[in-house]
Amino acid sequence: MSGAPHLTRHVSRGVTLLSDVRRPGGVTLAFTERTGGVSSGPYASLNLGDACGDDAGAVSANRVRLADALGIGHLSGRLVNPRQVHGDHVVTITSGAPAAVAAAQREAREGADAVVCAAADVPVLLCFADCVPVVMVAPGAFAVVHSGWRGTMARICAKALDALTASAGCVAGEVLCYVGPHISGADYEVPEDRARRFSAAFGDGAAPGGDHVDLGFAVRLTLEACGVRTDAIEDDCPSTASCTQRFFSYRGEGGTTGRHGAVAVRTEAGGGTR
Repeated sequence: MSGAPHLTRHVSRGVTLLSDVRRPGGVTLAFTERTGGVSSGPYASLNLGDACGDDAGAVSANRVRLADALGIGHLSGRLVNPRQVHGDHVVTITSGAPAAVAAAQREAREGADAVVCAAADVPVLLCFADCVPVVMVAPGAFAVVHSGWRGTMARICAKALDALTASAGCVAGEVLCYVGPHISGADYEVPEDRARRFSAAFGDGAAPGGDHVDLGFAVRLTLEACGVRTDAIEDDCPSTASCTQRFFSYRGEGGTTGRHGAVAVRTEAGGGTR
């Protein structure tokens, strides 16, 4: 795919989104902020995570609000939302048939941290509160990836990219990559042995000061090493830990907080635009 990825901040039906309004390849994609939902307390207000302690009814209502903001409310029953386990398992969806979608939903709930989708009208949602969200768009397909420190070390983005290019029948140089809001290297202090591991794996730029880790740097390096163009990677969001008024942050909020989301869907002509 040609051009460069670009995220724009805007509000749709009260939900604040960071999205590429051009819908590259027919893909509606967005990273959510924390406002515009119904959750309260530490989960206020658009918490999309169903495993962080929030009321299940509030999470369901928030997901309905997100779907409506994206214009895909009619696809809510087809949502694929993995149980994220900080691993490197990738679910691949090649058919939008009901049985295939149901099978993908079951596989995802068994544990996965990336979903590649080459089918139309199958929305994918992964949830975050400091880890790195990545949405990749290829001709006719997309991927949504959760890359925490374990997944980054395991190069889950490379594995998802391989599955995406295989499904789309393209090369990495045709893929656009959007890196969503995550904790910055300056905010992510870690044990020195972990910093040394990242420095050995990704270079000194991945471990600023010797006691911090820059996950975004490591993710970008991984994508570039796989053949993604440098100008095809968008990574310009503020640090979640320093911007808790906009984003949830496990580190910045002491471990009890909600989850913002990375969502994508490739819709048939005429759908998914707002």
